[in-house]
Amino acid sequence: MTSVNSDELLQELRRKNVEMKYKAESRFGGQSDAALQHTSGPDRWSAVQCLEHLNTYGRFYLPALDEAITKAERRNSKPASLFRSSWVGAWFTRLMEPGANGQLRSRMKSPKGHLPSVQPEIAPVLSEFIQQQEQMENLLLRAAKVNIRQIKVRTSLSGLIKLSAGDTFCFLTAHIRRHILQAEKAISSRQQVENAV
Repeated sequence: MTSVNSDELLQELRRKNVEMKYKAESRFGGQSDAALQHTSGPDRWSAVQCLEHLNTYGRFYLPALDEAITKAERRNSKPASLFRSSWVGAWFTRLMEPGANGQLRSRMKSPKGHLPSVQPEIAPVLSEFIQQQEQMENLLLRAAKVNIRQIKVRTSLSGLIKLSAGDTFCFLTAHIRRHILQAEKAISSRQQVENAV
C-alpha cells in the first residue's frame, strides 16, 4: 500500500465529513416526509433508511474509535508523518467508496444488525446522523495528535478482525459517502415520479 501524509489524509476525511453533514442538514433536512421515505423499488432503501443504516454503524464505531484514541492519548502516542493502509483496510475502503462517476462498485447485503426498519421516524434519525458527524469530526481532530496506524479498532464483523484507526476512519467515511449517494438517488427518483405526473 502507498504511504500518504497523515495530516493531509485526516484533513481530507474531515472535509468529506463536513460535506456529508451539510448534505444531511440542507439537502435532507428540507425534504418532505414523503420524499425521505420514498423507495425506488422493491429491496431498495429510502433516504431515511440509508441514514438509519449509517447510524447503526456510528453507534458501534464511534465509541470504539473514542476508546482507542483515549487509550493512545493516555499512552502519550505521537503522530507519525506518514500513514499506510493495511491490505484489509484498503480493501474495505475500496469496496465501499463510490467511483469517480458516482456509481457504486457493487451491491452488498447488509449484516442483520445493520438493517434499517421499514419506516424509521425521520426527525430522530436525521438528528442522530448529524450528531454522529459532529462526533466523527471531533474524533478526527483528536486523531491528528496520535499514531493512527498503531491504534487498533475492532470491527463489527468480528472481534478478531481489527483495523488501524486510520483505516477505520477511511472505511467509515467511504461507507457514509456510499449511502448518502444512495439516499440522494432515492430522493431524485421521487422527484422524477412527481415531475412525470
